[in-house]
Amino acid sequence: MFKGNAIVTGAANRLGKAMALHLADLGYNVVVHYMASSKEAEEVVSLIKYKGRKAVSIQADLLNPKVVEELIPNAVKAIGGNLNVLINNASIFEYDNLNTSTLESWQRHIGSNLQAPFFLTQAFSRQVPEISLDENNEPISHAVAINMIDQRVKKLNPEFMTYTISKMGLWAFTQTAAQALAPKVRVNAIGPGPTLKAAEQSQKNFLKQRSGVILERGSNIRDIVKAMEYIINAPAVTGQIFCVDGGQHLNWRASDILDVEF
Repeated sequence: MFKGNAIVTGAANRLGKAMALHLADLGYNVVVHYMASSKEAEEVVSLIKYKGRKAVSIQADLLNPKVVEELIPNAVKAIGGNLNVLINNASIFEYDNLNTSTLESWQRHIGSNLQAPFFLTQAFSRQVPEISLDENNEPISHAVAINMIDQRVKKLNPEFMTYTISKMGLWAFTQTAAQALAPKVRVNAIGPGPTLKAAEQSQKNFLKQRSGVILERGSNIRDIVKAMEYIINAPAVTGQIFCVDGGQHLNWRASDILDVEF
């Protein structure tokens, strides 16, 4: 059954691809945004069409403010109707720390991970459907924005400095946008833990990271898309972050705790 239209940024690969495909399973037509992975994006479009839903791909550089400004209107035109779901998934994740960070690393992380989601959400909110009343005569939103953040906003450390600052900003924006856009738009976030191996990460270190969380297992793609599904279908939920991370943000087995003598 047709549910509406969605856009997923960074939807050509990894979690973005999985969320785009799951949205199609839920009944949504999907705009597949990509930066450089055109072949992969077209493969996602084909898979969505095979599921019986409409799909289009749109290339956009989210570090370009003018392109960001045009993305939502272009998506609406391409998919043939207003959008109900925005998944701010595209993200830059590059290592730096306080000593090695540069103006370029700052601008790349803030531009991709905070500035782009801010203005995409702004444009999204201006074209969403109006609220309606449910069986209790209470307003119900027909639009939701989901920001992909990171569990590390709940457990700070000084590594990946400008990346972490950008995600902290996005978490603050999730909450304040939820306040500003209610009751018309619900705004929530997902904070993944160790789900997919990073490009420069060894398999050994990835498995160690997964087993090191308090549940002794990381999150899987299914966990992430099910969190997305819940958020979409939960009309009373807004301004929340769902850390789908095996409890990584609750890890307490650190030297400053374990070495304490009682």
